[in-house]
Amino acid sequence: MKFTIYGSGCAKCTQLTANTEAAAKALGIDYDVEKVMDTNAIIDAGIMRTPALAIDGEILIEGKVPSSEEIKRLIA
Repeated sequence: MKFTIYGSGCAKCTQLTANTEAAAKALGIDYDVEKVMDTNAIIDAGIMRTPALAIDGEILIEGKVPSSEEIKRLIA
C-alpha cells in the first residue's frame, strides 16, 4: 500500500504521517510513504488544502489531520 502525504512539512503534516504509519502498523500492512512538499506538485494533484493524504493514488483526506483510528477505517 502506498501513502502519499501532501503538505509543506509543517507540524500537521508530520502528525498526519505519524497517524498514517500507526494505522498501517496496527493493521499489519506493508506500506510505503511518499511526502510531496513541492507546491506545484500539490496543486497539480488537485489538492486545495493541506495536509492531504492519498492512499494508492486516491486522495481521501484534505485539510485536516484524522486520528489513526479514522485512517484505519479508510484503509480497511
